[in-house]
Amino acid sequence: MRSVRILMTATAIAITASAGVQAADYTLKLAHNGPEQHPFQDGALAFKSALEASTNGAVEVQIFPGEQLGSEEETSQMIKQGTLACAVESAGGGLAPFVPEADLFNLPFVFNDLDHFYRVVDGPIGEQIAAKVETNLNADFMGWWFSGIRNVWNGKRPVIKPDDLKGLKIRVMGSPVLIDTFNALGAQATPMSFGEVYTSLQQGVIDGAETDHVDLLVENFFEVTKYVSLTGHMYLAAGLICGNKAMASLPEDIQGKVRAAAEAATTAERAAMMKMTDEALAALKAKGIEFNDVDLASFRAKAASVYDKNAEKVGGMALIEELAKQ
Repeated sequence: MRSVRILMTATAIAITASAGVQAADYTLKLAHNGPEQHPFQDGALAFKSALEASTNGAVEVQIFPGEQLGSEEETSQMIKQGTLACAVESAGGGLAPFVPEADLFNLPFVFNDLDHFYRVVDGPIGEQIAAKVETNLNADFMGWWFSGIRNVWNGKRPVIKPDDLKGLKIRVMGSPVLIDTFNALGAQATPMSFGEVYTSLQQGVIDGAETDHVDLLVENFFEVTKYVSLTGHMYLAAGLICGNKAMASLPEDIQGKVRAAAEAATTAERAAMMKMTDEALAALKAKGIEFNDVDLASFRAKAASVYDKNAEKVGGMALIEELAKQ
């Protein structure tokens, strides 16, 4: 695995080279599933700036936000097949369907706080999961990004305890662990593409979802929901991956500059997420969204069965216990 990495939840970099031109003349297409206001875009812009500067303009980076090149699962499949160069894929939506071990990071309440999250993803466990991603998706893992602390929300009623979720259809990512978690909590877990969530809320196909504050704001979900429960059940990791085929097509000096740009982008994305989270919370309160504290102990108790059911798949109970000690 490379020592320098980058992350982008559906970020795709398609690399094309014209016959007969110098090896440094490339176009990199980079896509992610967030809108232009999302921290993923800050990371993408930092990648573009660093790479174009380091190559003196010989490499052009084209950014495609908002699932323009497909959902996370679709872009992961394209990476695996070698038809897309790079993608920012969340552990819940883009990685877990292909890399069961990535669901380790999606276990409910597995992280204590943001410092704990970074110690894990930047340490040996993060490297171990990244290596699995590289193998299963035929990719070069470039770095772990942070996609926020997730809370459950809906438009029908305040949710304070797990029983309040009964009968509510809650959208989740395609992670088997997330599906198990919300079914265990009493909701009807409903997997679907992120791009379908707003319309599905409007049409009553789902009652709510689980996101961080930034997504709730920049995706305009505040227009179609009301009650946020501060469950903090997941710290969402995302990884920037670049396909082996695409990286191999680049000369070694350009490959090195891609990794350096990825490192700069990872730093920029994490900083943007920190800043935007506080801003989003204030903005959502101003828009009338109701935030409710929850009976966290009862949520943790209900979710305990998810660990027993999924431990072997994500690497074993010993690995989960090791994560807890980080």
